[in-house]
Amino acid sequence: MAAAWEFHLPLAPADLLRAGGYGRYVVQEVLPVRELPSAITAFRTAFRAQGALAVLQHFDSIYSLLHHFRAVEPAIKEDAVELMMKVVSYHCNELPTILADSGLSRADRTAHLNALKMNCYLLTGLADAFEIEICKSGLLEVHPGRKNKKTSAKNSVFLWEEEREPLLQLLLQLLQLNLRQLWGGLVVEEEFVSLMTGSCYRILENPSIGLQKHRATREAITHLLAAALSRYDHMFSATLKIMQMLQHFEHVAPVFAQAVSLWATEYGLKSLVGELLREIGQKCPQDLARDTSGVKGYAAFITELAERTPALVLSNMSVLLPHLDGESYVMRNAVLAAMAEALVQVLNGDQLEEAARGTRDQFLATLQTHICDVNSFVRSRVLQLLARIVQCRALPLTLFRSLVPLVVGRLKDKAVVVVKNAIQLLAAFLSNNPFSSTLNCADLDESLKKEMQKLQEMRERSKSTADIVVTPEEEWEAMLPEVRAVTQKLFQPLQEEEEDMVEIGETVESTLQQITELLRKLNYKRAARLTQKALSCFQGKEPFTGPTEENEEATILGVMKRLYIDSCPRENSENPPNGNSPNSEEVVLEEQAQSELLKQQMVVQYLKDAYSFSEKITEAMDLISKRMYENSITVVQEAIEFFVTASQFEVPQALLGVRRMLPLIWSKEPGVREAVLSAYRRLYLPDGARAHRAGAQSLVQSLSLITVDASQATIDCLEEIVSEFVQKNEISPAVIQLLWGRFTQKSPCSPQERRAAVMLLGMMARGNPEIIGSNLDVLMTVGLSEKAEEDYCLAQQVCHAISKFGRNPKPAQGKDTAPFRLPQDHTLFGCLSETLSRGFAQPSSGWIPFMEAAVALIYQLAEGPEEICAHILQKCTEQALKKLQEADGQKADAGGSPSRASETGSSLPTFLLTRLVSLVGHVALQQVVHLEVAVSAELRRRRTLREEKTKKRSLGSTKKQRPQSLGSETTMEEELLVGASADDTEAELIRSICETELLEKNHLFSAYVPLVLKICNNPGLYSDALLSAAAALALGKLCMISSEFCDSHLRLLFTMMEKSTVPGVRSNLIIAAGDLAIRFPNQVEPWTAHLYARLRDPCPSVRHTAGMVMTHLILKDMVKVKGQVSEMAALLIDPEEEIMGLAQTFFSELSKKDNAIYNLLPDIISRLSDPSCGTEEKAFHTIMRHLFSYITKDKQTESLVEKLCQRFRIARTDRQYQDLAFCLTLLPLSERGLHKLQDNFDCFADKLQDPAVYSCFQTVLGRFLRGGSKPETKALAEELQQKMSASHNRGLDSEEPCQGGSRTPMPQPAKQKPAASSRRQPLSPANSDEDFVTPQPRRLRNQKSAKKPLPRKKTLVTFSSDEENSSEDELLAELRPEETPTKTTPITRASARRQR
Repeated sequence: MAAAWEFHLPLAPADLLRAGGYGRYVVQEVLPVRELPSAITAFRTAFRAQGALAVLQHFDSIYSLLHHFRAVEPAIKEDAVELMMKVVSYHCNELPTILADSGLSRADRTAHLNALKMNCYLLTGLADAFEIEICKSGLLEVHPGRKNKKTSAKNSVFLWEEEREPLLQLLLQLLQLNLRQLWGGLVVEEEFVSLMTGSCYRILENPSIGLQKHRATREAITHLLAAALSRYDHMFSATLKIMQMLQHFEHVAPVFAQAVSLWATEYGLKSLVGELLREIGQKCPQDLARDTSGVKGYAAFITELAERTPALVLSNMSVLLPHLDGESYVMRNAVLAAMAEALVQVLNGDQLEEAARGTRDQFLATLQTHICDVNSFVRSRVLQLLARIVQCRALPLTLFRSLVPLVVGRLKDKAVVVVKNAIQLLAAFLSNNPFSSTLNCADLDESLKKEMQKLQEMRERSKSTADIVVTPEEEWEAMLPEVRAVTQKLFQPLQEEEEDMVEIGETVESTLQQITELLRKLNYKRAARLTQKALSCFQGKEPFTGPTEENEEATILGVMKRLYIDSCPRENSENPPNGNSPNSEEVVLEEQAQSELLKQQMVVQYLKDAYSFSEKITEAMDLISKRMYENSITVVQEAIEFFVTASQFEVPQALLGVRRMLPLIWSKEPGVREAVLSAYRRLYLPDGARAHRAGAQSLVQSLSLITVDASQATIDCLEEIVSEFVQKNEISPAVIQLLWGRFTQKSPCSPQERRAAVMLLGMMARGNPEIIGSNLDVLMTVGLSEKAEEDYCLAQQVCHAISKFGRNPKPAQGKDTAPFRLPQDHTLFGCLSETLSRGFAQPSSGWIPFMEAAVALIYQLAEGPEEICAHILQKCTEQALKKLQEADGQKADAGGSPSRASETGSSLPTFLLTRLVSLVGHVALQQVVHLEVAVSAELRRRRTLREEKTKKRSLGSTKKQRPQSLGSETTMEEELLVGASADDTEAELIRSICETELLEKNHLFSAYVPLVLKICNNPGLYSDALLSAAAALALGKLCMISSEFCDSHLRLLFTMMEKSTVPGVRSNLIIAAGDLAIRFPNQVEPWTAHLYARLRDPCPSVRHTAGMVMTHLILKDMVKVKGQVSEMAALLIDPEEEIMGLAQTFFSELSKKDNAIYNLLPDIISRLSDPSCGTEEKAFHTIMRHLFSYITKDKQTESLVEKLCQRFRIARTDRQYQDLAFCLTLLPLSERGLHKLQDNFDCFADKLQDPAVYSCFQTVLGRFLRGGSKPETKALAEELQQKMSASHNRGLDSEEPCQGGSRTPMPQPAKQKPAASSRRQPLSPANSDEDFVTPQPRRLRNQKSAKKPLPRKKTLVTFSSDEENSSEDELLAELRPEETPTKTTPITRASARRQR
């Protein structure tokens, strides 16, 4: 079949509509849509008759469908695709036969070529049209309208996704034919190859191509492109196309990485890897830094390709290295990831060649360098990569020592993600360390010392048995400089006597022996002269041969060297033949000794590395434990996981971290709480040992260790975890049985383990109260028996355990059940009373803590606990009076007043008096708590029950009298009013009892008040520290009862707090004052300054207690925060780390309140910079850096700039100027802040003469003068810098003001006390109370103030440091410059219970 034209593949579909020259095919007519079905039917009919060549006459039909593709019905599109696939498939099957026909005419070949190009053009055109429709269908789904179009698009997509993979397989089958013959044996035209591969690239542009359901499609595309690359020279075009798609379509990176690795391994196209990597390597780093979308594709491709073909990437790594110095951190990450994959998969093992080992070391050095990269994402990624290298055991042992310290340093990184990955890497180091399964520093140090001593002994033994082995060659090298110098002198004129002294032997052998002996005797001069003569006399005879004329010196040296080296074995061989065997044995023994010595050196080096590694891990633990309370959940979880790993390797310090994670059980984040539970589950509840006694023994022993010397907070946290395990049935009955066995001493254990067993049983009882309830008799019989006096700590733990049984569970919704109480005559209370009274007069330790636990248990469980405690108190008092009578030999009435004890207090044992006042104070406190909590709740419960009964009776009548809706609303309002009134009535009843009854003369407590007051008022007479502390605490507890009693004794309480020399007294009174500030805030408020004063106490424990109390009071808004909070700020530099951490926690919590720290900062600065405060400059800087870190809002920063500038006017000393200037350097100034600085220039212009002040302002301006600032901002900074420089250079003697009259005249300051050398001031002796003045009571608002002399007029300063609640829009306020208000503001309680 002949064709008069040729089909040229168009660049665009529209090109086929225009005449392109003679002999080129042009579409004659674009058919309308309505004629397409009939045209396709005609094409199908012609195909049946003519085969694939039918397209030559019907090309325009399918072209018209492509032209109107959007408007064509899906069914017609489906028919067209199906028809074209049949045509191409038919043509593909018949082409091998046609191409094999040697008699094929040129016309037939041209016809088949045209038909092939036409069929492929139409089929790929349909494929491209469907792919475009898929993309548009994705956009249609975003818009809710156009339902019909959306449905039709989905149908088309569904059809195409089914046909796409068979179509690609068909094109692959076609490309696998030898199509060159259709082009006359020449190269297949590039346009045809691009036509076939273009559909592949178009399909890959679809973002969903990476899904698992399209895996077959991806594989077909891969093999189709592989055929084009291997058979049709598609390499150059593919490289360009892949690079373009990587730049614009990030999702294709994994697809192309998989394809390229397949092409390289299965098709041998390894050069393509080099081409692609070379193209990426030649990209400009600056362009990549700007093109963020393109760089992600390149980076992902490099990373994926390195994972699949690391060897090929390694061979082309050099072209990627320039990107390590580029600005794009994404590319740096990709190149580093490729290095890591090469290290793991290629450069791993001990059998590497020298070049590979060098490459490995270079890559590791590069990774090590980028641990400190400027970008946090790179640092984080490097740590991840190193973790994988360590886990794959691809890190050489020699690098452990240098790498671990760098990773430990990253624990201080500011980026959370870096810290997280550093912890992960350290955990990987631990899990895969090559040293030991246990990393105990003490054990390793002991082993190292032993092995080093052994090594030293081996070295000494080796020296004593044999001299140092030196080879003859080494001896000659040592002799050579001297021998050469002597030989050179031979060629100088000699004296006759010297020449005559050398006589040559008659034979060669005698001459050789003579020369050797001279060398042995170190007579080098004669040996050299003799050798020179022998060379002339015995010329040509061994060993005197050689070019004597050319280089005589070298010849002489060569002969002497040979003779000397050869003489050594001859000397050793002079022994008889029978001696050879012992010598050989000695050599063998010597070699063995050297081998053992080498092994010992390796052992010592191994232990040194292990000890160094263990030291670094221990150092890391301290840093990680500090990071355990970060805001980042992931860091906290990684820290917990690290300590679990460290515990498994028996690192001793890991137990501290395990304890430190305990408080995290209260975290509000479920992930953190679950991580703590999981950690303790893995450490103490191994899966295989839960049901076995050995596992139970291990669990009990481990938990008992945690309770040793544990604080109450630690025990509470452990209780939460243990109860959680019990509720989930994760603790086996064998564990509980073992604990009961220890408690009852059926299992032998120490007293400490016995106490721990009771403590753990109490913890488990919280999760399952029946553990204690079913064994209550056992607890009373064993723990509260006559033997309780031997171990009051055990009895105390028994009381705590029983209290867990008595705790009421949360009532069900809608149910108001009565609290659990036991009758007064229950055996438990009899045991407690008997144990307390029996041990009262016995001088044993632990009675007071046991008493407190017993009294609390009685008030918790007993009906009428006040009667039981009154009985206990009476019996203990009788014993005290009896002891007093016995001591004095006097008879006294048993019912006498206990105050009699004070008259002859010296004759009563101090411990009895201490126990008595402790008992009184604790019973008083428990009575108040009982009334406020238990009695109040019971009154409320009974009232609720009565109201419910009344409501049920009146419900029917209410419905009949009024409509339902109106009745329900009115009833609800009435109930609220009645409920509030009833609450007030009950609260007033309880308050009345406390105020009028508990301390009246007819009440039991009144008999003991004089005793407590006398002890507190006479510290000289009652000088015992324990007694003073107990009496002070008892006074505080008695003050909790009545506001009148509290008000009348506050002066005594605060006097003791101020002047007592016993730290325990001061600590107890601080705690009591904190509780009183919450219960009676109006009475305590005038004394707040004395509470703040305890923050300067010289005793660390008192400072810590004061810090805790003030933290709670301030954060709960029970104390008005003023400038005195600077005392809390001073704790930020406390030498005690625990106190410093408490202060940091306080300010961290305070910063969460709106503008709190911002409002307080000006006053804190003024107080701490005051010379009378005594804060050193370095300490001031440390405090300010911490406080200014909480100033993050721009408005706060701008306002603080103005406030600090204004404070320059009222500053009095150079130190204050310098401190204010330093604070300005801590503010992150913006452009508006710079304007504020310029506006207030007059405030500090005259202070710029101080070099320190001027330097600080230069630091502030330096940030704006560097690159990156706006031109106008930089100009403003330069202008301000010029003004500052001019003011600075005027000199100290200049009186010229910066602005007429701007300098504010300051009044002469009052005479100040000399500055203290230390921040901590010693307490004044308690000799008199003249300097301790009771604060004036607060005045009512309507009371007229007394006339006062008018104060001197002072300049108004703009600041708002004393505002309590300042919003961002109201940050400015005008106040007078006084540091604190002179008039105190009382705190009124909102509750109606305290109002009279």
